[in-house]
Amino acid sequence: MSKCLVITGTDTGIGKTVFSAALAAALDGYYWKPVQSGLDEETDSETVKRLSGLAPSRIFPEAWRLRTPVSPHLSAEIDGVAIDPDAIDLPETDRPLVVEGAGGLLVPLTRQSTYIDVFTRWGRPLILCARTGLGTINHTLLSVEVLRQRHIQIVGIAFIGDELSDTQSIIAEMSGLPVLGRLPMLELLTPESLRRAFRDHFDLSLLQERIAE
Repeated sequence: MSKCLVITGTDTGIGKTVFSAALAAALDGYYWKPVQSGLDEETDSETVKRLSGLAPSRIFPEAWRLRTPVSPHLSAEIDGVAIDPDAIDLPETDRPLVVEGAGGLLVPLTRQSTYIDVFTRWGRPLILCARTGLGTINHTLLSVEVLRQRHIQIVGIAFIGDELSDTQSIIAEMSGLPVLGRLPMLELLTPESLRRAFRDHFDLSLLQERIAE
């Protein structure tokens, strides 16, 4: 199978779906969100389809589509279904695959299993998305700590938000991880503006080198 990149975040609502759309487009790859909680508004897969410009066939359908926008374990219970974490297997592709988790690493899929349990089983390299606002130092370093406890390869940190140089530098210094770039908040979010922002703030060739390591 070609290279797979797992995208996770330090929290929910930090912009990792937008980052995933930009990355999947830049790699001319595939995108997959295994579990979607909340169907009333635009889903993450629909957002990626709209922003990435990828063909619909490059966006894999979710394994579980749950109606209520809450933690997957509870949303599944409300829908009367049971998520089987062991059945969440990576699809085979002929291009790079970007896989997006939900919320943070310890978001529960069931009352006994969290996302990081699935990521550990996969054993694939991971990019940690972190916002640049207040509280991100603690959230990011905690996420790095638990990833290292599970021996999951961290490609680097992708910041999302306004420039906060000291916050970004102290996270890099204390984690020892490379900063892949920073995706700014875009007033007008379109496929073109996102593609331009990703190109201007991330070195794709460097990212590809780190992915290949």
